[in-house]
Amino acid sequence: MLLGLSKIIDCPGASVSFSTSVDLSDLRYGESYPVSEPVMATGTVRNTAGVLVMTGSVQTTIHGVCDRCAEDFDQEVQIPINVVLVTELSNEENEDEWVFPLEGDSADLEDIVRTVFVLNMDSKLLCKPDCKGICCRCGRNLNAGPCNCRKELDPRFAALKQLLEK
Repeated sequence: MLLGLSKIIDCPGASVSFSTSVDLSDLRYGESYPVSEPVMATGTVRNTAGVLVMTGSVQTTIHGVCDRCAEDFDQEVQIPINVVLVTELSNEENEDEWVFPLEGDSADLEDIVRTVFVLNMDSKLLCKPDCKGICCRCGRNLNAGPCNCRKELDPRFAALKQLLEK
């Protein structure tokens, strides 16, 4: 979807609001497709001293499998949008990922939302930030409670263990 900005390009202090939904169901993240619902984006593009600044937020629900405990989870996410829109890129070699070129007098909202969403995704999908994962011996989900596995003694301390047993 293109957002027309011709009204504010030459008018410092002017702004245009936007609200759109973008389909990111084709977005692959590792072996999964975590977004099945439309991603909602809302915000404002403001001409600040001749610079077009887009601010707002992206909201959706991520459906995934936790990389630590392997449980399915659904998680609401809200990601801030804070990008700059330019009429042309001055140096494409040193291009900033938060600067987007205009297409004529319009901004490509789908491209901006997709980029903001992808760049803000965590490298690991976790059901919660303090996920404890699974026991490496028995496979129990440690979020549900501790397992009954005994800790293995470091083989370098085997002689000391024999002394304690006597």
